[in-house]
Amino acid sequence: MSADFRPEELLIATVAGMLEGLGHVAVGAQSPIPGTAALLARAKSNGRLRVSMLGSEAHSPFTDGGRELFDCAAQGRIDAFFLGGGQIDGQANINLVGIGDYPETKVRFPGSFGSAYLYFLVPRVILFREEHTPRVLVPKVDFVSAPGVSDEGVHRTGGPHALVTGRCVFDFDKAAKRFRLTSVHPGHTVEEVRENTGFDYDEPETTPETPAPDAATLVLLRGEVADAVAERYPGFAARVFGTADAA
Repeated sequence: MSADFRPEELLIATVAGMLEGLGHVAVGAQSPIPGTAALLARAKSNGRLRVSMLGSEAHSPFTDGGRELFDCAAQGRIDAFFLGGGQIDGQANINLVGIGDYPETKVRFPGSFGSAYLYFLVPRVILFREEHTPRVLVPKVDFVSAPGVSDEGVHRTGGPHALVTGRCVFDFDKAAKRFRLTSVHPGHTVEEVRENTGFDYDEPETTPETPAPDAATLVLLRGEVADAVAERYPGFAARVFGTADAA
């Protein structure tokens, strides 16, 4: 990993690139890297991208939290959203409930909230999880909180677009119903990704390296965007960008 940028900055710039040309991106709670990526994409669009970040007073028009988010999604007014999970499998199913046979789960996760609802409605759902290990990326999730694919005849406007982890980027092939390795982050290898991924996936003959953020992006990210995200995530902004931690 180059000393010119931090791992978080690479992930932020990578996710932001997936939001170019969209109209409205929503970000859930406890999502500092996706949230920063959305603000970076907004800054690069000169404000044309609308960002709705739950829990933020400065970066969300919502006054009724999740209820308005769900209404916007049902009306087709959200172009992208982010989901993660304690487990993610090769069909892009996510598990936000727990590990083990439900209801006798050995480990409990925070819960599904509106993940299944939004997964069916938002056209571009980007799965994000920094940890890339076999315990997270599993052959089959223990509990399907939100399904990545649906049976034929099920009306569904939304679904998985990509999976971004701390090691690589996968695209999701909706026809094949499986992931395809797109790029490997600097400092990591194709072999390392394969060794640490519990599900099977496709890969090209030659896998490119995830592009590093350019100088102009880093200036924007460490200045205007860092100040903006500090309103919602002061600790994250202080740790990654060195902003003053108001908390």
